Amino acid sequence: MFSLFYGFVMFCVLGYRQLAGGQPDDGKRYICRAVPLVGDTSCPVTLLPEINAGGQEEELRNTVMQLRETILQQKETLSKQIGTINELTTKLSLCASTTDDRKYEKGAQWGKVKQNTMGDVPRDPNDTVENLGRTMQGLKDRLENLEQQQMRANISGASFPSELRDLLQRRLIELEKQLLRKVSNLEEEKSMLSNATAAYRLKTESTLNALVERIRGEDFKTPEQFKLSLPQRTNYLYGRIIKSLPEMYAFTLCMWIKSSATPGIGTPFSYGVPGQANEIVLIEWGNNPIELLINDKVAQLPLEVRDGRWHHICISWTTRDGQWEAYQDGEKQGAGDNLAAWHPIKPGGVIILGQEQDVVGGRFDAGQAFVGELSQVNIWDRVLKPAEIQSMANCTSYLPGNVISWLASNVEVFGRGAFKRPLEMCLERLPNT
Repeated sequence: MFSLFYGFVMFCVLGYRQLAGGQPDDGKRYICRAVPLVGDTSCPVTLLPEINAGGQEEELRNTVMQLRETILQQKETLSKQIGTINELTTKLSLCASTTDDRKYEKGAQWGKVKQNTMGDVPRDPNDTVENLGRTMQGLKDRLENLEQQQMRANISGASFPSELRDLLQRRLIELEKQLLRKVSNLEEEKSMLSNATAAYRLKTESTLNALVERIRGEDFKTPEQFKLSLPQRTNYLYGRIIKSLPEMYAFTLCMWIKSSATPGIGTPFSYGVPGQANEIVLIEWGNNPIELLINDKVAQLPLEVRDGRWHHICISWTTRDGQWEAYQDGEKQGAGDNLAAWHPIKPGGVIILGQEQDVVGGRFDAGQAFVGELSQVNIWDRVLKPAEIQSMANCTSYLPGNVISWLASNVEVFGRGAFKRPLEMCLERLPNT
C-alpha cells in the first residue's frame, strides 16, 4: 500500500515538470498582485502599454553628456579667470613696488615709469559673466525642453525613467545654484578690482607728481609761495584741496589768477557736495562773463581777467538775502542779491581747482577746464572788509583763509603736465608791472 502511494506521488511530480518545461514562451510578462478573499476571484489582469523609450533614453544620455562637457568647460573658464585675477594682482603689487623703487631716480625716467605703471590696469571680467549667463540660460532651455518631452510622453501614455529624470533635474538645479554663486563672486571681485585700480591710479599720480617736484628741485621759500600750473584744456589736469568746507552762512573766496585762454578761461574753482555738484562754482565758458554759482543758482560777475596777466579777485557772499560782491585787483567791481538766499553752504564736499564737477569729485568736461595759473586760493567763513581785500591785492599784507588756507601740503596735483611751481614775488604780479 505504501509503495503504491509513493509511485502515485512520483508520477505527479514528473508530470508537472513536463508541463512546466514544455510551456511555450509567448513574449508576454505578467504582474502578480494580491487579491482579497472577498474580492473577484476572476483576477482580471490589465496589461501595461509597451514602453518604447529607447530613443528618449538615448536623447537623455546625450543631454547628460553635454551637461558634463559644459561643466568641464565652466571649470576650465573659472580656472583661467582665477589665473588672470592672480596675474593682475601681481602686476598691481609690482606697480606699487616700482613706484616706491623709483622715488630717488633721475627725472629723465619718470615719464616712462608713469606710462608703464598706468598701463597695467585690470580688465573687466564682463565677458566671463556674460558667458556664464548664456550657459545658465542654455541649461534652463534644456530643462524646459525635457519638461515638454515629459508632457508629450505623458500624453502618449509612455514615461521617462523617473530615477533618471529626477537625477537630471537635481543636477541641473545644483549646477544653476553654482553658476549663480560664481556670477555673484565674479561681480564682487570685479568691484574690488575696480576700486583697487582707482586707488592705485590716484596713489601713483600723486606719487609721480611729488617725485617730479623733488627732481625739479622746487623748494618753495614759504608754504604759500607756489602756484598751480594747468597749461592744457583737458579733463585730467586739475588740483584738489584735501580739506573740505564746514557748513557756512557766509564766505569770501580770494585767489590770484592768470589766464589768456579763449573762449573763456574755464573753471578755476568748484565745490561739490553729495546731491549738488554745483554748490559753489566760479566759471567762465564760451563768450559769457564769469559766473558765480551757489546751489546751482547763477549770478554774472563784472570781472575781466583774460589778458594773460596776474589778477587778484575776491568774491564774497552771505545767505542773508543772497547778497554778493565781486572785487578785482582790490577794487569793487559789482554787487547783487537774491543769489541762493537763505541757503547754507553744505559741508563735507570736494574742492577741485581747474575742473567743473558733474558728480562730486569727477566726471570732468574738457570744454569747461581752466587753462592758466592759480595761486593763494583762500576761503574765509565771513565777508572780508574792503580794506582787507585791498591790502592783499596791493601786496601790503597776506591774509591766509581761516577755513581753507593756501599751503603746498593742502593741494594735490593730478595729470601729467600739471605742476606746482614757485610763485613770482607779489610786486611782480601787480597789473601795472
